[in-house]
Amino acid sequence: MGTIITGIVLVGTIVLVIRSMIHDKKKGKSLQCGGDCSHCKGQCH
Repeated sequence: MGTIITGIVLVGTIVLVIRSMIHDKKKGKSLQCGGDCSHCKGQCH
């Protein structure tokens, strides 16, 4: 029973992370830059 609960929590966490990444991507942010061009000197856009 503990394995099933742990698996459900793990899958839920992964789904939330993927949703967040998709949401950020639609807003123009990425994992490499984060949307703050002062850190990447404007190369991301």
